[in-house]
Amino acid sequence: MNDLNFEDCLLNIPYPQHDIYNSLSMPVYNAAAYEFKTAADMEAAFCGKTADHTYSRISNPTVHYFEERVKHITGAYNVTAFNSGMAAISNVFMSIAYSGANIVTSRHLFGNTYSFFANTLKAFDVEVRFCDLTNEEDTRKNIDENTCAIFLEIITNPQMEVVDLSVISALAKEKNVPLIADTTIISFSVFKATNVGIDIEVVSSTKYISGGATSVGGLIIDYASFDWTKNKRLSEVANDHGNYTFNFKLRKEIHRNFGAYMNPGTAHLQTIGLETLQLRYEKQSRTCLELAKRLKTLKGVEYVNYTGLSDNPFYELSCLQFGETPGAMLTFDLASKDACFRFMDKLKAIRRATNLFDNKSLAIHPASTIYGNFSQTQRDAMNVSDKTVRLSVGLESVDFLHDDIKQALVKNY
Repeated sequence: MNDLNFEDCLLNIPYPQHDIYNSLSMPVYNAAAYEFKTAADMEAAFCGKTADHTYSRISNPTVHYFEERVKHITGAYNVTAFNSGMAAISNVFMSIAYSGANIVTSRHLFGNTYSFFANTLKAFDVEVRFCDLTNEEDTRKNIDENTCAIFLEIITNPQMEVVDLSVISALAKEKNVPLIADTTIISFSVFKATNVGIDIEVVSSTKYISGGATSVGGLIIDYASFDWTKNKRLSEVANDHGNYTFNFKLRKEIHRNFGAYMNPGTAHLQTIGLETLQLRYEKQSRTCLELAKRLKTLKGVEYVNYTGLSDNPFYELSCLQFGETPGAMLTFDLASKDACFRFMDKLKAIRRATNLFDNKSLAIHPASTIYGNFSQTQRDAMNVSDKTVRLSVGLESVDFLHDDIKQALVKNY
């Protein structure tokens, strides 16, 4: 189905087995275990000689179908679904990192991702080297023989920084290091990670995919494009499994032992969410661009940060990599933290809530919430300002959202 568009391909992926009731939606298999006809069949399944399901912590028919749908529309070698985006990130690095290894990344990261790198992995003797990924030489000098990955967010949250993916992927290949990217902010219905040299894609499926924040989930999308003989931890396994080594390590050990596999109810909701993903993404991102333009004209707004604006420093690169409507998140600066709080308290329609890409528009003050437990020094280093409000644009009309923001600003000044 490679010649079909996103929706045509997605809506015509068959079930692995025929449903006896001819259901148009994949049934929810809320089962823990599965019965076998013979002991020999059971042995074969548990030893990986057949694709039969054994236990839902390892695999489940409903979750498997969700994974297969994502696999088909991304062109990936394999997809593994988890119970959150953070579970996906942690399982990636538990699969490839080792004592004495280092990870090269940016300080411009989502708060829990930063904490996982800076705090959690430190206890396992994994060093994280924070550098400027927009600077090739700064990135290059931080890579050495123990670098197990370069990690980045394709548009950082909430700084809205964009890295030149062609430069960073070329450097990763030169240094024999896998490029791992969190691509949550741009729907993979329009962004093809494999086209820009990303080896492993991590997505919080809680966001666009879930279909309006119905459920929490995460995905690891493996393109089997890296030579894992270059990784000190996986080199021996790679002698037998080649470029498929990461998936083998993840599926046969790490995800089983950490027990963070997606549950079937979530997979059912997110499978349905996939079906309207492109429609919602198109509307939300178009609204976000128009709203960003209007915000620039409002009194009290000091700066609007959206890479689809022509005066944004990352505009040309963003258009090249993501098109003219790069996602449904923007940020804007007001005069102070107090001004942000007063503004948010006056909002009537936009919800004060965390999360991104709900059907409803959401506003949050990142510095006091997501980064609230970080020191001021840490927030300064991460370029997280007390003056910034983050807005996730939903499915409301642009006029409705603009009017709500305008009235909140008028009452604020």
